[in-house]
Order: sequence, then C-alpha cells, then structure tokens
Amino acid sequence: MKRKLETSLEHIIFASRWFMAPVYLILCASLGIIMLKVVQEIFHAIPDLIEMSIKDTLLLVLHIVDLALIGNLILMIIFAGYENFVSRIEVARDSEDKPNWMGKVDFSGLKLKLIASIVAISGINLLETFMDVASKSERDLKWMVIIHLVFVSSGVVLAIMDYVASKTESH
Repeated sequence: MKRKLETSLEHIIFASRWFMAPVYLILCASLGIIMLKVVQEIFHAIPDLIEMSIKDTLLLVLHIVDLALIGNLILMIIFAGYENFVSRIEVARDSEDKPNWMGKVDFSGLKLKLIASIVAISGINLLETFMDVASKSERDLKWMVIIHLVFVSSGVVLAIMDYVASKTESH
C-alpha cells in the first residue's frame, strides 16, 4: 500500500512538469509581439527615412537590435527550458534547421547565456542613452551605468561559480 501511494505521488510530481508548457506557449506568443513591435518601428520610420539623421538611424537600428536580442533570449528560454524541464522536442531531432546548441544547453549553460544576453541588452540600452545624453539627467545616467555594471559583475561571478563547480565535479 505504501509503495503504491509513493508511486502515485511520484507520477503526479513527475507529471506536474507539464504545468510549465503553457508558460512556454505564452513565451512563444511574446515572440510574435516582439516581431510586431519591430514591424511597428519600421513602419513609423519609413516616412522619415530619407530625412533621418545618422544618429536617428543608429537609434532605430539599436532599437531593432535590442528587440532581436530580447527575442533570442526568449527563444533560448523556450527551447532550453522546455527541453530541460518538460520534454524533448522530438520534431526538431532530425530537422536540418535545428539550432546546433539546441538540446545541449543545460541549466548552467542557460544561466550563462541569459546573463550574457541581459548584459548585451543593457549595453545597447546604455548606448542608446549615450546617443541622446542631453535628454537624461546626470542621476539617471549614473544609475544606468551602475545597473549595467551590476549585470556585468553578476555575469562574471556566475561564470566563475560555474567554472569552480565544474572543476569541483570533475575531481
């Protein structure tokens, strides 16, 4: 009786991973929202493209790069999270379009990729701000740099921790 109860409980716990599937579906929908925002950025810029200054052109491109990085970040979370915590994506197994990192990113690798993406996104936002530095207060600029440096140092600390953990596991 005790073993049957334990087995039933373990089945329920194991099946509970599927509660994450709707989260990943919503993240897939968020990729559509990001794509719509990129299209919206372009459509708003089209009437002014010819008269656009280099600075405004660079800001437009930086906005698009920022959205692309966020989209890539979401895609990594969807693929790696689903494969690490829910189930293998079997339809991608034999696909020639399957990203070469898919199925190879464990939780540790995902953390490092996430922090690297966050640092890149933060850096692009900082660059956008510096392109229009006159519109920001000194206090805002200082806090943006501090926050960016916190992201960078967090990434370095995570990488060091991951390196130490991998050396510890191999001994």
